[in-house]
Amino acid sequence: MSEQKPVRKQVHVMRQAIRWGDMDAFGHVNNTIYFRYMETARIAFLEQAAGELNIEGEGPVIVTAYCSFVKQLKYPGEIEVRTYAAAPGRASVEITHDIRLVSEDGTAEVVHAEGGAKVVWVNFAAEKSVPLPGALKALLPAA
Repeated sequence: MSEQKPVRKQVHVMRQAIRWGDMDAFGHVNNTIYFRYMETARIAFLEQAAGELNIEGEGPVIVTAYCSFVKQLKYPGEIEVRTYAAAPGRASVEITHDIRLVSEDGTAEVVHAEGGAKVVWVNFAAEKSVPLPGALKALLPAA
């Protein structure tokens, strides 16, 4: 019996520059920076979907984060982060990313890292989960 992969839908694409300061002593992008690339793309998607995030109200928190490093990235360069979402739960959604190096011809076909995070929507003052906003849920794949 084969394991079925969860349905995921591409929900956002953004390009980011690889900065000189992203590199470590070994001359490649430091592993922690990949998480920053994914965070930047994830927040851009969530703000596009649910509006500007406000720490006084409700918003996303990360309960898990992971990354598989496929190929090294080096300065100078540009990456494309493709963001995908799985079917949502009541208050959570799995958001995944492909990080691809943009080639000289402007395409981004080679995956250099894959990762993601489980996002839970919370009321910050109450420190409790709340249902995902309708505008965000409308962009996610059906369960």
